[in-house]
Amino acid sequence: MKRRILIADEADLMLVGIQTILKDNPACEVVATVRSASELLETCKQMRPEVIILNEQLDTLVDVLALAERLKHVTPQSRLMILGGLSEGLLIRDLFACGVLAYLFEGDDLKDHLLPAIGAVVQNRPYLSPTANSAYLLAMQSPLRDWQLDTEARAVLRLLMQGLHIADIARQMDIPMRRAYFLRYKLKQRFGATTNEHLISRAVAEGFAPTEA
Repeated sequence: MKRRILIADEADLMLVGIQTILKDNPACEVVATVRSASELLETCKQMRPEVIILNEQLDTLVDVLALAERLKHVTPQSRLMILGGLSEGLLIRDLFACGVLAYLFEGDDLKDHLLPAIGAVVQNRPYLSPTANSAYLLAMQSPLRDWQLDTEARAVLRLLMQGLHIADIARQMDIPMRRAYFLRYKLKQRFGATTNEHLISRAVAEGFAPTEA
């Protein structure tokens, strides 16, 4: 039985490249290609693909962690693979916590790793391309490895990116100010930042956005 695969990428060149790798494999069938988060979610509701190959920069309005969580809610049976240009081990760890099974770094050769990754995820086994694997192993030696960038922390991050002060964030989220301060402190540690401005610039570089679509 063919593996039903959906590809989500805003770049035509990448869409064509992935389809070229898959077209000669009789075990794979590309059932849809999409170019935005909203199109991805709607298509997944209708088609329920077995494997989703998602570019982490698909949509500038939705960070990849939030999108992964939505996909697991919309189509829990689908196996999710991320294709990305960031070799950030802590982000990969957080993606795995959101239900992602594979991360392929764009600098690694897709021809060597795409099909093995699909073979792994359909068996519910994780897969990392070499660069992603090295970054992940390094991150697991970090003192930050046990702190996950969860929904609450990402909410604080988005509000900081929107320019809100801690008191406003605490009031809007209905949490104690000391909790908001703690989360900002952990966010600065997570992104290696000393100021709010540095925190925001590092978060933007990892694909986080001030709003969610």
